[in-house]
Amino acid sequence: MRGIRSADPAEKAVPYPSPDALPADADDLFATADSLFATRLWWRTVLSDAMPEGAEAGFVLCLTAGKATGLFPLLRTPGARWTSFTTPYTCRYTPLIALDSNPVAVCIAFARQCRGNAVTRLDALPAEWPHLDALIAGAERAGLSVRRFDHFGNWHESVAGLGWSGYLASRPGALRETIRRRLRRADRMTEARFTLIDGEDGLEPAIAAFEAVYAKSWKDPEPFPRFNAALMRTAAGVGVLRLGIWWIGDQPVAAQFWIVEHGQATVLKLAHDDAFKAHSPGTVLTATMLRHLLDRDGVTEIDFGRGDDPYKRDWAGERRQRIGLLLIDPRRPAGLLALLRHDMGRLRARLSRSAASAPPAGSGGSQ
Repeated sequence: MRGIRSADPAEKAVPYPSPDALPADADDLFATADSLFATRLWWRTVLSDAMPEGAEAGFVLCLTAGKATGLFPLLRTPGARWTSFTTPYTCRYTPLIALDSNPVAVCIAFARQCRGNAVTRLDALPAEWPHLDALIAGAERAGLSVRRFDHFGNWHESVAGLGWSGYLASRPGALRETIRRRLRRADRMTEARFTLIDGEDGLEPAIAAFEAVYAKSWKDPEPFPRFNAALMRTAAGVGVLRLGIWWIGDQPVAAQFWIVEHGQATVLKLAHDDAFKAHSPGTVLTATMLRHLLDRDGVTEIDFGRGDDPYKRDWAGERRQRIGLLLIDPRRPAGLLALLRHDMGRLRARLSRSAASAPPAGSGGSQ
């Protein structure tokens, strides 16, 4: 992987082209992963079905006295840009850091490698990630300038102990009544039915139904058309898939797939056929899925993935920020230029906000 520099032998970082090329002691790091997005299964699926053309992966393994203590998956995109190995499907990016390590020392070793690049961009980081401060401190101690930015919002809600009835009672009044009305209507439709796939049995027909719905929905075409199906197969193989389809007759009209792990249910994709809009298929299926997740799976948190789509705040009432970091080497001309551009942009935005909030000229003074 080009652009990576050596560090001192006590604390160093070594790039590998894939998670399966890592040495055996990296298994202990993967054992600390708290979500699908930090597992070997995720990285294998992304490598096979969601790689940008011309991009190159680098799994940067940090070593302390020869022991694996951290893992930072990176991506080198065309034009020699270095980024976190994130995709349009990534809900969170959390590098793996050994529990018995010194997180700042691990992050220093990683950041030293980033000095070979003018700018390394990491995004989809949870603002509440426990090692965020260590990463920033490590980068600064390695001689990099760090700039933080907001990436996307994530709507979620704790639902521990609620069950479907308690959850429904906590919804905004308008949504609650819409759900009740639409579910009653759906229950009276003899030709309507709901199917749920949570393993490999029946998976392929359900994937075909999902893709048929997606093709007829308002959604833009997928940047990586094979990825959704590949991830469903991966998730089904380890029992974390919940793929729901709502049918009217033989026609699939709404589809969603969720990941359920560690008590958390995260929706990754949802779509409905606009030709059946009068039946509110999106509302019916979301409610039906949540009823199953709460009463059957007993989930304790629901998560609506990437973005601030207005509908999400009714279904999940808490928002948290996913952020990004720019690790900039100011000793490199391109890095210094990026640093100046970023800071000037922030200054212009601040001045613009101040001007917008200032009272009109002549409006002040006493009466």
